[in-house]
Amino acid sequence: MSGHKKGEYQYIDPHDDLNMGQSTNDVYPTAIKVALLLHNDKVIKELEALSASFHKKGEEFKSLLKMGRTEGQDAVPMTLGQEFHAFGNQLDAEIEALRKSESYLYTENMGATAIGTGITASPGYAEKCAVQLAKITGKPMVMAKDLIAETSSMQGYVMYSSALKSLSVTLSKISGDLIFLATGPRAGIFEINLPPLQPGSSIMPGKVNPVMPELMNEICFKVMGNDVTVTVASHAGLLQLNGFEPVVPVAIMESQGLLFKGIPLFRKQCIDGITANEDVLKNYIERSVGIVTALNPVLGYEKTTELAKEALQTGKGILELIREKKLLTEDQIKDLLDPAKMTNPNK
Repeated sequence: MSGHKKGEYQYIDPHDDLNMGQSTNDVYPTAIKVALLLHNDKVIKELEALSASFHKKGEEFKSLLKMGRTEGQDAVPMTLGQEFHAFGNQLDAEIEALRKSESYLYTENMGATAIGTGITASPGYAEKCAVQLAKITGKPMVMAKDLIAETSSMQGYVMYSSALKSLSVTLSKISGDLIFLATGPRAGIFEINLPPLQPGSSIMPGKVNPVMPELMNEICFKVMGNDVTVTVASHAGLLQLNGFEPVVPVAIMESQGLLFKGIPLFRKQCIDGITANEDVLKNYIERSVGIVTALNPVLGYEKTTELAKEALQTGKGILELIREKKLLTEDQIKDLLDPAKMTNPNK
């Protein structure tokens, strides 16, 4: 373009004329932050779609009464819809955490050059870079107040990776809950059905494994492990520069990529196709001892305690005993077991 041959550096020098004060120590971390920010938008978009699917199921199942459980034991009644809305709301909280955590990536150190003193950079270069980066990314990127501190610090990566870990903890917990709720069909909880993606087994005919929640779990385990890598690499840096910084974006971007690809599969191949086993839910409600808690205001604590004890001794259901003893009419039972009254009595 200049009329000279490649390599004739006496006319145009790669360092003196083109690089002019840029360093791997400010360009690389800034480029990494830009990439993480843009990828975060994609992860959040998929998460919002997954949350919407859970809330849609929450509406679909809002009238289905079931037993809630604490520590794996019968607790008090709730609706299956409340359970699925809770899954969606947990993800909504993680989306908010991801949005907040990305703010730690807005601060950049362009113009810091080698260690943050800005040596060889032109006056005003750092400030102009910040303005242009904000325009290019659409994010409120700003120059660090202390370029030396920013060049040696890994806080932005640690905070953002921690948010990805938190998301993975929640996704993994939800996946485990779905696996548990779908256990069976004859010797498990079996309150819901997961879409049968891999029906049958090489040795057990008719067996359907919960492969999508299992896949989501494996992705989450990898993200949690990547966060450990980020943590260890971030604290191991020495003085003004972290020589282990390269492994940090590798770990974080892998986490983003796994979540970005795995979340829509989880949504389309699992959540959207979940169905409820209404007869199973009803049976658990009628037989569970936990239902006596909701009957306390009507029958009194002493009577409900006696019923619970007798139910456990005889193997009979609470409602079965109530009907035998004629403690309540069918209309009263129907009224008391109204999902709206039982699961949200204050309203």
